[in-house]
Amino acid sequence: MSNHRFTVYESPLGPLTLTGDGAALTGLWFPSRGPAHDDADHRPEDFAAAIDQLEGYFAGARRAFDLPLRPRGTPFAHRVWAALRRIPYGQTASYGALAQRLAGDQRGAWVSPRAVGAANATNPISIIVPCHRVIGSDGSLTGYGGGLQRKRALLDLEAAGDGAQRAARAGGRCSRDGAGAREMVRLRGGVSRAAGAWSSPK
Repeated sequence: MSNHRFTVYESPLGPLTLTGDGAALTGLWFPSRGPAHDDADHRPEDFAAAIDQLEGYFAGARRAFDLPLRPRGTPFAHRVWAALRRIPYGQTASYGALAQRLAGDQRGAWVSPRAVGAANATNPISIIVPCHRVIGSDGSLTGYGGGLQRKRALLDLEAAGDGAQRAARAGGRCSRDGAGAREMVRLRGGVSRAAGAWSSPK
């Protein structure tokens, strides 16, 4: 048995493969992506907390994840992935906005939006490190490792959850019914207009 452990979570968007090293999550992959696995390394008990938080996310009850993560990548990729995690739930950012944020973090040194896009594409922990919140400067969805239908569904889910929380604060009611949550994330066309755009601080 190696230190490369995995399990498969049957999510509303299809099976998601979670990988870890026994102490932290190292990957979350859509079908046909990610590394190969040995059946001897199937350790579902290692991923109970991650699956519980994913269930809450898909139910619309969780807006952020609190899990130990250990993705593998270059120092620049890690900076990009950290910036992804600062995009608020229910909002989106362009590659240019992320580049501006990173440039601000290093006191004005120019950062290429193309380099940001390349690092975004190598993110090994989908959903939890929310690369689905990055869109083109013209508002187009651009690419996504899980497919554009799943990207639409994730953005729709977050837009619906964000709107429901605003309604709840205003005195409305928000159902946490599991069947309703799964209906929210069915693969459908079009991103909800409730999704907002995140802009980097000046």
